[in-house]
Amino acid sequence: MSEPQHNDTDYAFSAVPASERKGFWSMLLILLGFTFFSASMWTGAELAAGLNLNGFLLAVAIGGAILGAYTGALGYIGAKTGLNFDLLCHRAFGPKGSYLPSAMISLTQIGWTGVGFAMFAYPIQQKFLPGAGPAALWGMVIAIGVATTLSTYYGVKGLEIVSWISVPLITVLGCYAMGKSIIDGGGMQAIFSKSAGNLSLLAAVGMVIGSFVSGGTATPNFVRFARPNAAIWTTVIAFFLGNTLMFFFGGVAGAFTGEKDIFFVMAAMGLMIPAILVLGANIWTTNDVALYTGSLGLSNLTKAPKRPMVLVAGALATVFALWLYNHFCDWLTILNATLPPVGAILVLDYFRHKDRYAADGSAGRQVNWGSVVGVIGGATAGNLVHWGIPAITAMGIAAVCYLVTDILVPARTSCGSSGK
Repeated sequence: MSEPQHNDTDYAFSAVPASERKGFWSMLLILLGFTFFSASMWTGAELAAGLNLNGFLLAVAIGGAILGAYTGALGYIGAKTGLNFDLLCHRAFGPKGSYLPSAMISLTQIGWTGVGFAMFAYPIQQKFLPGAGPAALWGMVIAIGVATTLSTYYGVKGLEIVSWISVPLITVLGCYAMGKSIIDGGGMQAIFSKSAGNLSLLAAVGMVIGSFVSGGTATPNFVRFARPNAAIWTTVIAFFLGNTLMFFFGGVAGAFTGEKDIFFVMAAMGLMIPAILVLGANIWTTNDVALYTGSLGLSNLTKAPKRPMVLVAGALATVFALWLYNHFCDWLTILNATLPPVGAILVLDYFRHKDRYAADGSAGRQVNWGSVVGVIGGATAGNLVHWGIPAITAMGIAAVCYLVTDILVPARTSCGSSGK
C-alpha cells in the first residue's frame, strides 16, 4: 500500500530524496541537541552517588557502547531508506499494524515534552518567584511551549538552527561547571569517594541504557536526512559522546554540590545566569526533537501533514505539562520499556525483508503479526522481568517472538506497491 502524498517538506509520507540530505556536522549537532537531556544529568548524579570512580567510568562506557550500537543500527536503516520511524513501521508492522508503534511513540514523546516544559518552569519559579501563584508558573510553561512548538514547526531546519546555538552553549557551560567542581572538590577521586557504593555495575549499565534507549528508537526520523556515509558515525558519536557528557556533567558536578538538577548545580556555584541559559537550551533542544517525533507519529495515525500535527502536539504538551510532570512520569517509564522492542524489530525486519524497504516495497499485509507479537512480548518482559537489564531483556524477548511468528506465519507477498 502506498503512503498518502502531501506537500510536506519534512517527508512525513515519503522517503527523503538524495538532494535533501545533509552533511556530517549538521546531523551531528541535531543529534547532540537531542541527547543533551536534563534527565541524563539526573542519571549521572545517581550513578555518582552509588559507584566509585572506576565503576562510574565502566558503566558509562559499556552502556554508551550498547546505546551507540542500537541507535547506530537504526540510523543506518533510516539513512539507507530515507524513511522515518513511522514509515519503517509501515514495512515492519504493516500499514494498520504501524498504528501501534506510532501511538506508542507519539504518546511517549509528547508526554516527555510536557514533562520537559514543567522541568523548566518549576526550578525557575522555585528560585526566583517562590511566592508567586499559578499564573507565573503557567506563564513560563506557555513561553517555553510556544518557543519549542514554533521551532519544531519549521522542521529539521528549525531543529538545526536551535542546535547550532544550544549545543555549544551547553557544552561550554557544562564543562566549566564540571571543571570547577573537580578543582574545588580536590579531584575526581575525592569527589567520588563520597559515594555510598550501593549500586551494582549491572544496574548502573541498565540505567545508562535506559536513560535514552526510548528516545533513541526515533533515530531514523533525523538520520534519514543524513548522507549514508555519515549516518552511522554521526549517530554513534552523538549518542555515545552526548550521553557521556551529560552523565559527567551531572555525575561530577552533582556529586560535588549535592544537587541533581543542572540548574541547581550551577546555581549552587553562583552561576545563576548560566544556569538559566543551560536549563532553557537543554529543555529546548531535547523537546524540539521529541515534539518532532510525536508529530510524525500523529501524522501516521491521522494521515494529516506534519506541520498541523506539530501545533496539535505542542498544544497538548503545553496544556497538560504540569499534570504530566506530577502524575505521568510512572506511566512514561512503563511506555519507555515498550519502545526498545520496536527498534529491535525494525532492525531484524529490515535485514530479513529488505525488499519491503525498497521505493516500491510494501509490508505484504495490513498487519504483520510477528512484529505485533514481538512488541507485546518484549514490552511485557521489559515491565515485569526485574533481573538483568530491562531494555536488553525486552529487545531479546521481542526478537525471539518476532522471529518465531515471522517464520511460522510468512507474509503472502513481500514486494510490489499493492500488497494486501
